[in-house]
Amino acid sequence: MGGVSTTDRSDRSDHGDLGDLGDRAGRGDRAERVERVPKQDRSRATRQRLLEAAVACLAEHGWAGSTVLVVAERAGVSRGAAQHHFPTREDLFTAAVEYVAEERSTALRALFADGTAAGDRRAVVTALIDLYTGPLFRAALHLWVAASNEEQLRPRVTELESRIGRESHRVAVELLAADETRSGVRETVQGLLDMARGLGLATLLTDDAARRERVVRQWAALLDEVLG
Repeated sequence: MGGVSTTDRSDRSDHGDLGDLGDRAGRGDRAERVERVPKQDRSRATRQRLLEAAVACLAEHGWAGSTVLVVAERAGVSRGAAQHHFPTREDLFTAAVEYVAEERSTALRALFADGTAAGDRRAVVTALIDLYTGPLFRAALHLWVAASNEEQLRPRVTELESRIGRESHRVAVELLAADETRSGVRETVQGLLDMARGLGLATLLTDDAARRERVVRQWAALLDEVLG
C-alpha cells in the first residue's frame, strides 16, 4: 500500500502554513488600508452629518428643543463624538447654520452656471427668495431669536449673520449682473434681499405662494428697469 512520507507531510504542512500566513497577511493589509485611508474621510462625514442634523433639529424643534444629544442621535453618532467636533452647543449650531448657508450659496451659483442668470432675472429673484423659505431660514431664525435673549450666543450670531448677509449680497449681485457703481443699484439689491426675508417670515405661518409669485413678477420688472 502506498504511504505518504514524513517529508511529504512536512512539505504540505509548510505550504499550508505559508498559505495561511499569506491569507492572513493579505487580510491584514486590506484591513490596514481600510483603517488608514478612510479615517479622515469618516471624520469629515461625521462632521457633515452633525451639521446637517443640527440645522434640521433647529428648524423642527427650535433652540430650546435642540440639544447636542438630540442632534447626535439624529446624526447617528455618540454625544462624545459630537462634542469632539463641537465642544459647545454654540459651536455646533453656529457652525451648522454657516455650513448650510455656504452649501446653498454654492448650489445657487451652480443653478445658473451656464450664464443664463442675467437674462432671466425673474428666475434669479425666485431662487433668491427660495433661500429664505426653507429649513435653513427657519433654523437661522430660531438661532437669531435665541441670540436676542442669550448674551453668550449673541456676539457669535451677530458675526455669523453679518458674514451670511455679505455672502448673500455678493451672490445676488453676481447673478443679477448688477453694477453697484451706478447710483441706487446697491440699495435695490439689498432691498430685494430684505423683501425676500420678509416673505420668508410670512411663509412660516401660512402658504404665501400666490402673493409671492406676484411679488416676484413685480421685483423682476423693477430690476430690469433699474439694472438695465
